[in-house]
This record gives sequence, C-alpha cells and structure tokens, in this order.
Amino acid sequence: MKPNLLSDKKVIITAAITGGIQGKWANPCIPISPEEQAQDALECYNAGAAICHLHVRREDGQNTPDLKVYNKAVSLIKEKSPIITQIGNGVGAWVEWGTKVSSKGKKYGTSIRMATLEERLNLLNIEPVPEMYTINAGTFEFRTRYGSHLFDNPMDFNRKFVNRCYKRGCGIEIEVYDSGHIINILDLVDVSSLKTPLHFSLVLGINGGAPATLNNLTHLVDQLPEGSTWQVVTVGRFNLRLTTIAMCMGGNIRTGLEDTLHYRKGELVKNNAQLVARMVRLAKELGREPATVDETKEMLGLKS
Repeated sequence: MKPNLLSDKKVIITAAITGGIQGKWANPCIPISPEEQAQDALECYNAGAAICHLHVRREDGQNTPDLKVYNKAVSLIKEKSPIITQIGNGVGAWVEWGTKVSSKGKKYGTSIRMATLEERLNLLNIEPVPEMYTINAGTFEFRTRYGSHLFDNPMDFNRKFVNRCYKRGCGIEIEVYDSGHIINILDLVDVSSLKTPLHFSLVLGINGGAPATLNNLTHLVDQLPEGSTWQVVTVGRFNLRLTTIAMCMGGNIRTGLEDTLHYRKGELVKNNAQLVARMVRLAKELGREPATVDETKEMLGLKS
C-alpha cells in the first residue's frame, strides 16, 4: 500500500509499557508488578494512548508465561481504565546469569530462554479476556546483548493461535520483522480464519530482523495489502525519528519503555506516560489527533 503524506486521519497510539527482556537494571522506571503496570496503563491512557501492549514479570523481574500474573495484571488494568489490553504472544525472554564457567571455576556470562509454543498458546486462557493479542509472522534468531535464542513462529502454530483467538472474540495485531514475513501472513489468510483488513506492526531494529532504516520502513509499507492498518515499532536510538516519520506517512505508532529506555541521549525515560505525551504533541503538530479507545476499536474492528 502507498503512504499518505497528507493524512489527517486519527492516529492510534500504543504504549508498550514493560517489554520482553529489559528489567529495572536497565531503567528503574520500568513497571514490573501488576500494580505498577496498572498504574502505568492508567497514566498512558490519560496521556492519550488507546492500547496497552503487555508482557508480565515474575517477582524477580524476569518475564513469565504464568497465567496467574497475566490474570492479575489484566484485571487491575481494566479496573483502572478503559485502555485496550493487548497481549504479546511471544511472552518475552528471561536472562540467566552465570551460564559459563571459567577454567578457574568462576561463573560468568549470560544466556536467554524463551517460552515454549505450548506456554504461548496457553495465553489464550487469560481471564479477564483481553481485547487483542499479537502474532509473530515468522521464525528468526532473536539476538540480544544477553544472548540469542530461536524465536520460533511456525505457520501451524500461528494458524492454531489465530483460530483460537477469534473463538475468544479477540482482535489480532501481526508483528512483522522483515518483508518475507508479510508473505507468510498472506499465506496464513488462505489457511486459517485470519480476517482482512489486517493490522500490521512493522518491527525495526531487532537484532535478527530488519534494521531500523527509512528504506526498510518504506519497503515494508509498500508490501502491505491495500486496506490494511499499520504501525511502526522501532527499537533503540532510532525510535523517535522513525516513529515520527511513520506518523508523517499516515501510519499508527507505538512507544513505551519496551522500545526505548532513553527520552533523549543520556537521559533515561521517567515513565511511559512521558513518552506517550511526546507522541501526542508531535501528532497534533502534524495535524493528526490521537484516536480514543472507542475510535480505535472501530478502526480495528474490535468488540465494543
């Protein structure tokens, strides 16, 4: 599809409040407990976000597929605000410390682990029911400073997840990490109940996926089927610039501590609402008002 540089359509702002790997050791303001996440989600909603993208953590701050934690977090978020809850079906990675042993017997180094496909399918049993889930459009090596792990997203798994997701009445966001993943999704439309129009999340800057460049963003947008909605997810130091460019192209956006730990060079983010408020200001300067929760549900075909 073609970008619309003159779009005045309302922009959907998603707040990815916690993330899939970094903990308070990277930024002490990352919300970890369900109580912290619910408060952050409320503040993001008040700042202008319509969707809260969610990963949850164990008491030690590491990611977990534990339904008890998800249930508590989603329940508390819904109690505090009407923001749309969106569950990342990758769960996230957890870091294991001291995984290597030196010749002197001293432990050092790190590695990462990720949830199994079975644990990820089990996310479809979260109560209360979230409005949305994500699927990941292809398999690739997820590489981080802590180690690497195969992020497995086979077609059959995605087919099962999509079909069960719709049975629960939930919407789907499709996370794409390179252009070949878009072809996977078009094939998935043919073998599952994946409904069009599709809602894409174009993820740039993950090691193992497409780098965060303008050429990659425009190429991915060009591959999307007409009538789709899309947002950009840019990780790291290119976050602000490519997110702003996406808004200029008529896309939706995601911000939050999952995607950037710094507000600007050398300055840590104070809270997720700070990032949302910045994107609201920029959106309004570009002539695009933030979409409300009800408007977002209508735009994405979600249940009211």
